Amino acid sequence: AGNSCVLTCPLKSNVTMITWKISPKAGGPCSLGYRADHNKTDRTTCSDSMNWKFRPDRDPALEIQQVGIAHEGNYTCEVVAAEGNFHKTYHLTVLVPPRLTVYCDDDGNPVCEAAAGKPAAQISWALDSNSTPKEEGHDNGTVTVLSEFTACSTNVTNITCIVSHPAGNQRKSIAC
Repeated sequence: AGNSCVLTCPLKSNVTMITWKISPKAGGPCSLGYRADHNKTDRTTCSDSMNWKFRPDRDPALEIQQVGIAHEGNYTCEVVAAEGNFHKTYHLTVLVPPRLTVYCDDDGNPVCEAAAGKPAAQISWALDSNSTPKEEGHDNGTVTVLSEFTACSTNVTNITCIVSHPAGNQRKSIAC
């Protein structure tokens, strides 16, 4: 999420037409088209964040700027050329790194929160803990995971929370 994404398309000689057909999870379908005989591009209902990376006759790649969860879905490139028709389909999945917060609750127990990640983050502690993480789903597809450190020994002064996520791992320590 937030980065730019480039989807490539087969580059062929003697191209007649190139079409990107986009079916996002959110919102309706859209398309980008190029006709070589008129040297003209066309777009139907695509947001401004989606466009040709360069000139479609030189490079038919699609660029999505500031990728968000709404961009998830299927992207198919169709190339019509003298040597035949070519298709390439992508299924775009967007990763959202969670926001990591570590704090002490009212009882003085360390709490680790991995907020609004996609997919849900995995939380563990540097020391053994009997904690069971709780998950809360949000309407936008992200998940917040909360874990309270519980241990047999109470003489632990500094504890580290470890968050594992496909968009990157994080760790933070706290003394309660």
